[in-house]
Amino acid sequence: MLDKKVIATYYMNMERLLYIDLLKWKKSETRKPLILKGVRQVGKTWLLNEFGKREFINFHYINFEKEKRFHSLFAESLEPGEIIRLLEILLKKKINPHTDFLIFDEIQQCPAALTSLKYFNEEMPELTLGCAGSHIGIISGLSSYPVGQVDSLTLHPLNYQEYISAKRPDLLPFYIKAADFEKIPEAMHRVLWKELKNYYLVGGMPEALYLFLERGGEELEAYEAVRKIHNRLIEGFQSDFAKHSGSWNAAHISRVWESIPEQITRVMDYSVSRYRFKGVIPNKSKFSQFAGPIDWLVKTGLALPVYIIEQPVIPLRSRRKANRLKLYLFDIGLLGTMADIPFESILDQDYGSYKGYMAENYTAQELAAAGFRELHSWQGRTSEIEFLLTCEDRIVPVEVKSGTRTRARSLEVYREKYNPELCIKISARSINRRGNELEIPLYCAGKIKRVLQGGYSHW
Repeated sequence: MLDKKVIATYYMNMERLLYIDLLKWKKSETRKPLILKGVRQVGKTWLLNEFGKREFINFHYINFEKEKRFHSLFAESLEPGEIIRLLEILLKKKINPHTDFLIFDEIQQCPAALTSLKYFNEEMPELTLGCAGSHIGIISGLSSYPVGQVDSLTLHPLNYQEYISAKRPDLLPFYIKAADFEKIPEAMHRVLWKELKNYYLVGGMPEALYLFLERGGEELEAYEAVRKIHNRLIEGFQSDFAKHSGSWNAAHISRVWESIPEQITRVMDYSVSRYRFKGVIPNKSKFSQFAGPIDWLVKTGLALPVYIIEQPVIPLRSRRKANRLKLYLFDIGLLGTMADIPFESILDQDYGSYKGYMAENYTAQELAAAGFRELHSWQGRTSEIEFLLTCEDRIVPVEVKSGTRTRARSLEVYREKYNPELCIKISARSINRRGNELEIPLYCAGKIKRVLQGGYSHW
């Protein structure tokens, strides 16, 4: 296992885009205690501590998993003033609610502390209080969760922009220009495309990226080291199944989790098909028997659902059925490891129709990180559009192509049937505009929101 001090040193040079949202939260006049969500090992603790170092006179860190002594404080009283007084005694430090930052880490380990956030919001709103937890989505429905009394943000794995910022900061200006949907030199486009293939291998888990860079990157040793980190992370997630869901449920969750790469790779016409329940859990084939495990994986952030609809009508969620969906993994690097795709195949883009599912999973991951909370796709009799996004009161079809062959028969079918005002095609090609069709490179998939926020008048 890597030395945590060494990893922390690397993190000092790594920027997370969510930092901007933390600044907005701090300055908000209606600020409430913050809960930072995200899967384990995604960098939540580091981000809150770094935020405390940079933006406050003092910050105070409490980990409810490591230090059980703090639990008793909340068992005796939930009154904010009394809690702060007792914390000062245990920490041997003064806490100024007007200038300091207080961090509650692994808050799910202390339900009373979670409940106390309600009273901190009501009785001590001047205190800047940030919390982190790995399974907040699971406990958000419990009575201890302070509904309506907290703000929340979700930290995803590093997206492609954050990866470029860490590995090739010299490319960042060209990426930003491309992300503004402006032409860049073809040579720079090719380099960004090459780095995307590396990103497919490494993914966005901070420790995997650190090791990749520490080993020099783009060497066999570095790729092998990354796969070892991935396997350790996967084992950690699997151990969490039993720890947080009970042994009986854990077995079912584990089977669904392990089946996702296999299901994704069951491509249909170079596109990921819907999730099939038969054969995953012994003697179970109905959605009602899978709803619990799928919901657990989605709420913890380990799986990304994309709901298949037949009639693209706003609101999209009104036309979806819970049992018609695709499931993607939350990190493209872990997908490659779990599917056991050779390094060379990914780097050479030589793995047949599997290229399509890698591109789709990557796009789903980028869209989720960009703030799209719900994802949908369209499926006709013989055609399918990978993603449907909304802009104002209109629906924008998004076709995903893994290479430079970009003829989109499904998009043509969709156009003839629904006549959309704007279409987006994602591929290995550089930026291009043709009428109401915008073609953007795969590495800019996470920037689609800029197009939609610009509105139709912009196009």
